Amino acid sequence: MQPTACPSCRQLMSKHRFARQYGGEVVLDVCFSCQGIWFDEFESLQITPGGIVDLFKLLNEHRDDPHQPLRDALACPRCRERLLHGLDAAKHGGRFNYHRCLQKHGRFITFAQFMIEKGFVRQLNPTEIETLSAKIDVVRCMSCGAPVDIRRDHACGHCRAPIAILDPNAVEQALQRFQSAETRRNTIDVNALGDAIVAQERQKSRWQREEADSLDDLRGINDAIDLLAGGIGYVWNLIRR
Repeated sequence: MQPTACPSCRQLMSKHRFARQYGGEVVLDVCFSCQGIWFDEFESLQITPGGIVDLFKLLNEHRDDPHQPLRDALACPRCRERLLHGLDAAKHGGRFNYHRCLQKHGRFITFAQFMIEKGFVRQLNPTEIETLSAKIDVVRCMSCGAPVDIRRDHACGHCRAPIAILDPNAVEQALQRFQSAETRRNTIDVNALGDAIVAQERQKSRWQREEADSLDDLRGINDAIDLLAGGIGYVWNLIRR
């Protein structure tokens, strides 16, 4: 497996395996020193909800590791071209930033921004930042670690990440979403399975009747549904996808 150099510090990233949608595994490259994750193209969409929970457990285990700010210029670990800064809207509110390869080799995202993307971290609104600035002058950017004077800046001047906090309610809600999604992913919908089997067997019976009519040697094909055979066929179709 090809080693991956961190887009920021250029040191080799550690590889970690997580469950992939529809079987198999996703191997992610993580740099704990820079607190960043490299996703090859589509890997962030392929990891299962349970895999995302496992990834956060890994990040939590290394939350106190020494880390360093990101470099101004980040390089793609595949083609070495400079990564382009991107900004996107999180599904459950807020905006997160990342750096992507123009050649579509993948993207680099910090732990904090990944947590915003997945709904674990909530961004502060201007009123909340103003209230906080009355008590604290400077905070560390959750994304790159650079100091941010929140009396005049509402985003990091180094990486442009907005000011965000770890919201216990957001964490609980995000965990519930991912755990529920993982449960659904591993649970067979009995009603859907039954409907699919019935539809499959009725279609087969219709084909048999049409064939019998065309041959003019069979009449009154039994319309009973073989649930066992239909169920085995349906499950096999799911497995081989």
